[in-house]
Amino acid sequence: MISALEKEITLRYLKTRKKDGFLNIISIFSFIGISLGVAVLIIVMSVMNGFRSELINKIVGFNAHVTVKPYETSINLEKLNSENLKLISKELILSNSGEAIVISKNYTKGLILRGYSRENFLKLDVVKKGNLIGKSNQLTKNSISIGKELSFNLDLSVGDKVSIMSPVGIETIIGSLPRQETFIIRSIFDSGLADFDANIAFINLETLENFFSFKKEDRNLEIYLNKPSNIEEAKNKIQEIFKNEFVYSWADMNSSLFSALKVERNVMFIILSLIIIVAAFNIISGLTILVKNKTRDIAILKSIGVMNKSIVKIFFLVGVIIGTTATLFGIFLGVIFSLYIENLREFLSNTFNISLFPEEIYFLSTMPSEINPTSIFIISLCSIFITIIVSIFPAIKASKLDPVKGLKYE
Repeated sequence: MISALEKEITLRYLKTRKKDGFLNIISIFSFIGISLGVAVLIIVMSVMNGFRSELINKIVGFNAHVTVKPYETSINLEKLNSENLKLISKELILSNSGEAIVISKNYTKGLILRGYSRENFLKLDVVKKGNLIGKSNQLTKNSISIGKELSFNLDLSVGDKVSIMSPVGIETIIGSLPRQETFIIRSIFDSGLADFDANIAFINLETLENFFSFKKEDRNLEIYLNKPSNIEEAKNKIQEIFKNEFVYSWADMNSSLFSALKVERNVMFIILSLIIIVAAFNIISGLTILVKNKTRDIAILKSIGVMNKSIVKIFFLVGVIIGTTATLFGIFLGVIFSLYIENLREFLSNTFNISLFPEEIYFLSTMPSEINPTSIFIISLCSIFITIIVSIFPAIKASKLDPVKGLKYE
């Protein structure tokens, strides 16, 4: 317990006085340093969490949650009626895909073509959410739906024609030539990810199979789950149903990306924690100077019977209060900045005419932010723990002061 005397003396030492001079400066810098360290850590963690969540939502919203790919024999369609599969899935779609080359004027690039029937194309999230220009129900023979980024690169719009070359050859009298067909752009979609919009296009499933000389037995099964976040559990259940097929999920396809994000987030946490540690060490300097300045006061307190443990408590509380209030202020700053980080980005971009979050690099058009209470709790806990540790040494040093020497030299 803390006595009334200990509280009174602690509060008195926390008040700024003109004669303290340099001590006040150190205390202020300690407070600012810890506050900024906590705030920056919360902002960075919020942006990293937001970036990861937004990226998952974009990937999950555009790609199949789980894909079943046949090896040698076609997928047994009777398994689609499995009760276990119906419980976890909301859509089951047959599809196929292949790589081709798109040719437009003087521009050529590689392109992934995904084939769907006209009915199944309407079931895709990117279509259901209305993120496309044009007619979504016209994915018929020799029709194509391209991404917004690709339409900008090729300077194409709905109704234009585009030539696509297949790696599959056609035998002619002069030898084998690549197959080339012209497609009419029926719609332009916007997935929210520039990488997808620039490199993926949709065509009719039967047209794709003819274009690449695929068989119907080669078709994949795309499974869209009710809860795509429980991907590993769902994947294991699907693998039990399709034991002879290759089953992979969106997490498998992007495992390296999310592993890199996790490592980067952990490294950033460690690096930015050093700001708090450096600022906390200023508390040692401040308390040490405070002990030196209050030598006479400590000697008087001891001479009137104040115990050593009370002296320890007083100086320990001074350090902890500075660190705790700085942490709370840092949390306030961090949360406010995290909530309005996109507004701040827009303001700085417009004011200084710079691009702080280029879409072509980060895949997203806005700076995401997701405040995680658990992260804030861990950051706060670490900050207060560091403050407690650095406050112990000066407090113990103050309790060991000899009152006789203290009064003699004062």
